Amino acid sequence: MLTLGVETSCDETAVAVYHTVDGMLSNAIFSQIPIHKNFGGVMPEVASRSQLEKITPVMRCALDDAGVTLDDIDVVAVTTGPGLPGSLLVGLCFGKAIAWGCNKILVGVDHLEAHAFSPFLEHNVSFPHLCLTASGGHTSIHLVRDFGEYQTLGRTLDDAAGEAFDKIAKLLGLPYPGGPAIEQYAKSVGFEDFFSYPRGKSGTLDFSFSGLKTAVLYDLVDRGAYNMQKRTLLDTSELLKQQVASSLLVCIAAVFERRLRLALSQYPDVRAVTFVGGVACNKYIREVLRATCEDRGVNFFVPSPQYCTDNGAMVAFVGNYRAQQGKIAGWNIDIF
Repeated sequence: MLTLGVETSCDETAVAVYHTVDGMLSNAIFSQIPIHKNFGGVMPEVASRSQLEKITPVMRCALDDAGVTLDDIDVVAVTTGPGLPGSLLVGLCFGKAIAWGCNKILVGVDHLEAHAFSPFLEHNVSFPHLCLTASGGHTSIHLVRDFGEYQTLGRTLDDAAGEAFDKIAKLLGLPYPGGPAIEQYAKSVGFEDFFSYPRGKSGTLDFSFSGLKTAVLYDLVDRGAYNMQKRTLLDTSELLKQQVASSLLVCIAAVFERRLRLALSQYPDVRAVTFVGGVACNKYIREVLRATCEDRGVNFFVPSPQYCTDNGAMVAFVGNYRAQQGKIAGWNIDIF
């Protein structure tokens, strides 16, 4: 079975081709990071307009790279949510049109389920396992029992981890996206915890990063480094930026580690842990979580960077097994 995966939930325009036996045949992505850098974050209207322009050539690239044509495709899998409504509609309408016009099976894919199973593109992960998802829009932890069978144990109550990275980076005058810049600045001072930002006292598996952003802001104000009225960083020294970035990264990693340890204690039968989403590209957080898993004697898996950020490959993979399970979408399928 050949599956065409279409992903347009945020600012990436991605299409991939997956084969049940041969695996991933292509993974074409058009990134809008250079476009949104000027805004310091994703502009939804700009994102969807760019996707309208790029989705057809990106699909052609994916088909060419895989050495197939639309006639060879059996299944069209498309992300239906969660995400930006305008962007989701671009991918869904495109996928529907291809499936209808070429008489293909149509499958809707949950964006978070796609991330959760992205490690399977490269690894053989045992069931049951825990999956920690962290990106600009989502932070959650799931118990995954089988393909398509998973339970949400905790989710973000407000802002996601990637959002915290982006907003604090913008506060410090660092480039978008904030995650790579924060890690680079933190690395330069050895990943030390200079300011001991609050980790929260929740005994649940839910996440909250809104308070952390506020704590960083008011700590800078108290230090005389930020003017609230003018919204201006007064102390623009590289050392302060490095120390804030390092303290922020250490804090977020500690929050992840605490939730993971709690989940492992509550579900002692899990055989592995996966770390997925854009934040999983962060090497420091990966190593903190890897050490936690080694300490508990469970395997730890992270996709390669191309499968951590939004991509069509993970959508094609999930769409492929959902089609085999008979979970076919009707033509009235909509975004959510």
